[in-house]
Amino acid sequence: MSGYVYGRSKEGNHIIRLNKTWEKILLAARAIAAIDNPQDVCAIGCKPSTQRAVLKFAHYTHTSAIAGRFTPGAFTNQKQSCFREPRILVVSDPRSDHQPVNEASCVNIPVIALCTTDTPINRVDIVIPCNNKSSHSVAVVWWLLAREVRRMRGDDIRSQPWNVMVDLFLYRDPAEEEQEVPEEADEAVMQPALGGAELDNADNWVADPSMPVGGLGEMGIPATGFGATDVVQTGGWSNLDADPMARW
Repeated sequence: MSGYVYGRSKEGNHIIRLNKTWEKILLAARAIAAIDNPQDVCAIGCKPSTQRAVLKFAHYTHTSAIAGRFTPGAFTNQKQSCFREPRILVVSDPRSDHQPVNEASCVNIPVIALCTTDTPINRVDIVIPCNNKSSHSVAVVWWLLAREVRRMRGDDIRSQPWNVMVDLFLYRDPAEEEQEVPEEADEAVMQPALGGAELDNADNWVADPSMPVGGLGEMGIPATGFGATDVVQTGGWSNLDADPMARW
């Protein structure tokens, strides 16, 4: 990978040549677009941070995808129910996706891989140099690769921008989304129940002189039916029989 590295930063991080990354993306896109049946291209991402980008790539390029755990023997054991024979393999990280890379080398399947500076590339045919440890970098590379494949197939015109945003390829951590609190909730102000009404201090409340303050009779409403009902006095607890069993 030394040929893809420009130098080192003060923190000790390797700086990758972006022109080499772009050249390899175009080369990988040509190899994928040359396959007649898009389903013969298999995109693989075992890490959670790469699964969303792999699924989006397969959706927009009409290829097959394996997001999550790879079943051992899927490329080499014909007795497997999930056995398949892809013509080309695209992986997000040869380290985490080592099982499909090893099986692809056994059955002569070309491998395209997103590789960083410390990635073993002895079984990789087309290396795309990038930071495959960053979910944002992985999403951008998969987005660029999907765009170039569509353009080389003639699905899109190169003179027009692709209307799919790279945000769709980004990984979203469910734990971080649960911790996020909308800013509107912090600045929310309780509104009065009646629209346009303003609630003042209760000490300043006074009676409205336009409203009647008398009884129902003064308001013109008959008071029939609003009086106290007759209550039958049955006595207190002392009226109970001395022996309650005699009444049962």
